[in-house]
Amino acid sequence: MCGKRKSGILMHITSLPSEYGIGKFGKEAYAFVDYLVGCKQKYWQILPLSPTSYGDSPYQSFSIHAGNPYFIDFETLTAERLLNESDYKDIIWCDNERYVDYDKLYELNFKVLRKAYEAFKNDIPNAYIEYVNQNDYWLSDYALFMALKDAYNGKPWIEWDSLLLKRDEFAIDAAKDKYKDDIGFWKFTQYKFYEQWFKLKEYANQKGIEIIGDIPIYVAFDSVDVWCSPELFELNEDLLPVNVAGCPPDIFTPLGQLWGNPLYNWQLMKKDGYSWWIDRIASAQKIYDIIRIDHFRGFDSYFSIPYGDKDATGGHWKEGPKIELFNAIKERLGEVKIIAEDLGFITPSVKELLKNTGYPGMKVLQFAFEPDASSMYLPQNFDNSNCFVYTGTHDNETLKGWTYSESDENIRFAMDYLGIEQKDDLPWAIIRLAWTSIANTAIAPIQDFLEVGSEARINIPSTVGNNWRWRASKSDFTPELQRKIANLTTLCGRQ
Repeated sequence: MCGKRKSGILMHITSLPSEYGIGKFGKEAYAFVDYLVGCKQKYWQILPLSPTSYGDSPYQSFSIHAGNPYFIDFETLTAERLLNESDYKDIIWCDNERYVDYDKLYELNFKVLRKAYEAFKNDIPNAYIEYVNQNDYWLSDYALFMALKDAYNGKPWIEWDSLLLKRDEFAIDAAKDKYKDDIGFWKFTQYKFYEQWFKLKEYANQKGIEIIGDIPIYVAFDSVDVWCSPELFELNEDLLPVNVAGCPPDIFTPLGQLWGNPLYNWQLMKKDGYSWWIDRIASAQKIYDIIRIDHFRGFDSYFSIPYGDKDATGGHWKEGPKIELFNAIKERLGEVKIIAEDLGFITPSVKELLKNTGYPGMKVLQFAFEPDASSMYLPQNFDNSNCFVYTGTHDNETLKGWTYSESDENIRFAMDYLGIEQKDDLPWAIIRLAWTSIANTAIAPIQDFLEVGSEARINIPSTVGNNWRWRASKSDFTPELQRKIANLTTLCGRQ
């Protein structure tokens, strides 16, 4: 990732145009790859591909290995004679093509996929059997977990029968027998997910586009990962968390951020050479070309909040695994292409960890425009080119939204710094600043190129219920915009 100047666009699969309520691995995904090529980009950055749980967040997933069945393309299944168009064409998937309706998706998507599964069972290919055997180390547990969630009407595993939540051998065997067909369905969804994803990724790679994918540092408590390996997390004898993850209070969030994810039992992970993490990175390495690890500073030290607290004010910092974890990963997997999300409260020891790994960090321009010009996110203050510069991330406002929500003082400084007179010129001026910077790689969310406002923001941290919903329309991807991006990229030597 070092040495060559490149650039890319951030847009998650959910935001792709589609007739079926959410972006999928179908024709519009391939069309977006072609659009990126025409824009002279080298990277397509996405968010975690994992199945979503509470709050529809890709950062709260049922599994670190599984893929989101919402992305399976119906038209591809129709071409394979597993579906008829009548199975999905006449369904009203959303009331507004610009926003995902997750309630409708949850209700309708799996009904369509189950029809495909019924057809699939009539002629099971050898490739499926091979896939199941190769992925049995995670797939069987995931499929059983999802089958049991269905049986318990979506309740978290901690509320299941006591023998099941403690994984009693006889109870597990009985469940496998009772829910055999449901288990088969969930294995089928993963087979089709990965079959379609790897074809799309291969197409992108052949076109010169690499995929940057995201993995969250933590896992959801209601996940197969915690259910199957409770010893790897800070849980008590009742299998409830002792401490949970979050961020300390600051001037923006006086009560801090209470994420609620269970914390790792790092001492136990250390004893077996961090094999759980090595398996996780190896899995991500297959799915993505480059891995962005969210909340990288948590490997140096992490914020621990007592379980049951209403906010993060009672938390404290604890030592993480530091460089030892990444040395173990390198020893087992070799050089892995990783981007470190090194945002937030960054101490000298976090900087030292980043330096020792050699991973590129992140610079976010929305944080750069402090009137004293001292921000480390301002390009003139970049200490080297081994970094990824972003106009904003999935957690930020769109650039247009930012221009109307940021303080007047900071906006005035930004306009003076960039030499512009109109607020409306800020989005493209900041994109240009990213592309002209010394950073090896520049990335901007598609919303910033489209100059759309707060209505297109993808996520507001520490909120639930209205995130991860915005979608692009086919009409957004105009030849004029493509030429504008391509010209800027050529001008800045990012090819």
